[in-house]
Parts: sequence; C-alpha cells; structure tokens
Amino acid sequence: MAFATRHFVRAASSDAATAAAKKLLIKHVTIIGGGLMGAGIAQVAAASGHTVVLVDQSDEILKKSTKGIEESLKRVTKKKFADKPEAGAEFIKTTLKNITTSTDAASVVHSTDLVIEAIVENLEVKNELFKRLDKFAPEHTIFASNTSSLQITKMANATTRQDRFGGLHFFNPVPMMKLVEVIKTPMTSRKTFESLVDFSKAVGKSPVSCKDTPGFIVNRLLVPYMMEAVRLFERGDASKEDIDVAMKLGAGYPMGPFELLDYVGLDTSKYIIDGWHSLEPNNPLFAPSPLLNKLVEEKKLGKKTGEGFYKYK
Repeated sequence: MAFATRHFVRAASSDAATAAAKKLLIKHVTIIGGGLMGAGIAQVAAASGHTVVLVDQSDEILKKSTKGIEESLKRVTKKKFADKPEAGAEFIKTTLKNITTSTDAASVVHSTDLVIEAIVENLEVKNELFKRLDKFAPEHTIFASNTSSLQITKMANATTRQDRFGGLHFFNPVPMMKLVEVIKTPMTSRKTFESLVDFSKAVGKSPVSCKDTPGFIVNRLLVPYMMEAVRLFERGDASKEDIDVAMKLGAGYPMGPFELLDYVGLDTSKYIIDGWHSLEPNNPLFAPSPLLNKLVEEKKLGKKTGEGFYKYK
C-alpha cells in the first residue's frame, strides 16, 4: 500500500511537471496601443524584466507614451527606492531600456511570445488587427485583448489560433492596480490559460479567472450598479449627490456611482451598456438610460470634457 501511494505521488508530480514544462515562458511582449492602458502594461512588463515593443500609429504618440512611462516610473521609485535614489535611477534606466517602440505591428511580432491589444473598444477594428497579425506572428505566439467589455471569442474567431487566444484585462492605472482578469474562451487551451496566469503574476499582479461572459467579473457587477444608480436618480427617488454620499459612507466605496461614471467617461459606459443590451435585450440590468444617452449626445462625457453628471473646472 505504501509503495502504491509513493508511486501515485511520483506519477502525480511527474504529470504536474510535464504540464508545467508545456507552458509558454513569456519573455518578449508586443503591446498594440500606446494610450494609458497600453503604456501602463508596457511599464509593468518592462519593469519585471520582459522585453517589450510598444506599437502605435505615429512616432508622436509613442514619444508621448514613453514620456508618460518615464514620469510614472519616477513616481514609483520615489516610494519604492525612497532611501536609495541611485538604485531608483538604475531601475528607471533598466526598465526604459527594455522598451522599444514601432509604428509597424506586423514587422515586430515575428519573434514575440505574447501580443496584447489595447486599442479602441471597437470589435471590427480589433478583429481586423488580429486577423492581420495572425499572418505574421509565430505559431507559438499567444494573442490577448485588454478589452473590458467585448467578447474575446469573437476576436479569437478572426484568427487561426483560437486555442492561443485569451483576455488579459488590466485596470487603470495599471502600475497601481493589482488585479488582472484572465479570460478564457471555450477554445482557449490550458497551456495558453496557464501561461497568461503566470505572466500576470510575473508582472506583479493578482490574476483572477473568468469565462468569456459580458463584462467578465468586475464590470459585470460594476456597470449594472452604476446604471441602477442612474435609474434611481431618473425616477426622482434620490439626488445624485445623496446617492454618492450614501454609497461612500454606507458601503465604504471610495467614489459614488455618479463620480465614478464621470471618471470612467459617460460615452464609455454608454458604449458598454449598449453592447450588452444588443446581446441580451430582455435583461433589465442592461437596459439603456435616457438620461445617460442625453448627456452623451450633448457631449457631456464626464471629467474629460469638464462636465458630466457634475461640472468640473
């Protein structure tokens, strides 16, 4: 009996080792999109020793992205290396050395292990990008989208590597937020999923797993919560100010739902809820809001335009 137990343990350990050996060790990362999210992902990947290529449409955008990364790194080092300024300077230098930029995505994916897309939230545009890069990337390369609301499965189907495709949803600001949602479609292989989980941990994040459901975990709970706050206000049940105060003091949230909507952008929230409503038109959680639609139509999109539910100077 003891021999059988030892044999079983050795076999299980051997199986685990074999599974681990099959996982892809991600060293080289290509990030498409030099905006806040793409630049943030580039920063944490480079800071953890990965070789990173950051891609966008123009050198001007990429210069702005690189400058933003450098400024962000300076803020990080003030806390991380408060008593060791020389070590902080070396950390910034090493991290920036790990990042190169390009305006030609197809020409830089030929040797990459992981492509992360962080461009505009438009399924057609994303699909076109993945379809094109699929022709140039090596067979082993994993594709991932940083989308917060679109279906990963639909993007995967635009390629020939459905088993090497998943979601990596980082949160803004990426250097500060610890969470990453790792999304698996019905076609995502175990090797791909585990490789994405390992990469998330390697860049210092805490990964959680979710199937390819609208909004994944955080936004699936957060967006209907914000929309229900808007409906509460639309019905005249409470003022937006009192709703915000109630959720901050009563639920311990750092921001009220209207403050958060203005921070996220009313156009972004409308885009998400409209997309979900088209998928599940009978789901009351995804019902559009007349007030939200009106504000977006008036270009009152929140903090970025100076006015949303609140006015900003």
